Amino acid sequence: MSIDTTFDRAAETSAPILDTLAERWSPRSFVSNETIDEQKLTAALEAARWSPSAANSQPWRFLVARRGSAAFDRIAGTLMGFNSVWAGSAGALVVALYETVDAEGKPRAWAQYDLGQAMAHFSVQAHADGLHVHTMGGFQADALAEAFDLPATLRPLTVTAVGTLAPAEELGDETLIARESAPRTRLPLDEVVLVSE
Repeated sequence: MSIDTTFDRAAETSAPILDTLAERWSPRSFVSNETIDEQKLTAALEAARWSPSAANSQPWRFLVARRGSAAFDRIAGTLMGFNSVWAGSAGALVVALYETVDAEGKPRAWAQYDLGQAMAHFSVQAHADGLHVHTMGGFQADALAEAFDLPATLRPLTVTAVGTLAPAEELGDETLIARESAPRTRLPLDEVVLVSE
């Protein structure tokens, strides 16, 4: 049984922002017996595809694996620490990759930034459609690249768990439950905006 606690976890902002942005958060507890909604997953990927990139280079690529597939197990096998405890219940795991060089072999200086924008678009669209995402850096990038026989020009940057929100108690680990239930915090705006004239 899933519950939706996004209303209770809405950010307290210093200025009004879109509800989808204020309500978006990164849970670890996903419904483990529910198949990912393919239309919603496709919409999130489509949002990523239409994100901006330097010179419209579109350096992003994705590995998309549904729970129960061999690809999902290969990705999950590269997760480290607590990520390996909870991420297996997500409906899908999405590996975000970036091209390190262009067709002429020149470095893509902004590729990681562009991929970050693509995943931001992905997460906002997913949340707007009722899915939740949690992006992780705690995985073995080299092992993942080897598991999928990726060329050296494609580099994994993050793994994102996608699925339907479940109650925090389903995590079954006190440390994870505490993290899931902790208040959402951010630095004050005046600490992150260094100059505003």
